Amino acid sequence: QVHLVESGGGLVQPGGSLRLSCAASGSIFAIFTMGWYRQAPGKQRELVASITTGGSTNYADSVKGRFTISRDNDKNTVALQMNSLKSEDTAVYYCNLHGQVAVFRPPDDYWGQGTQVTVSS
Repeated sequence: QVHLVESGGGLVQPGGSLRLSCAASGSIFAIFTMGWYRQAPGKQRELVASITTGGSTNYADSVKGRFTISRDNDKNTVALQMNSLKSEDTAVYYCNLHGQVAVFRPPDDYWGQGTQVTVSS
């Protein structure tokens, strides 16, 4: 069983900043990538940013230059620093882990419960 616990969401004014954090625990054999997705009302869940064990990152075009993802492999944590926030960043943000729980199990996706980010004046 893999548990992902997120923190750091909230209400912020346009142009402000927030930092999301996620800690993974449980029976984890290997982690390949960790990342953040978001889902706004009436829209599909979309990738915001991801990071591999080696540190390679991938960002949605809409957040490049504003968001920064980081990861601590020893602690199994991932963070998302969000700057210059816009109203269109309002969504529920979900932590994602892509990995294996055992050597004989194929890789799978695991999700946190989500944290609300609201950008509004």
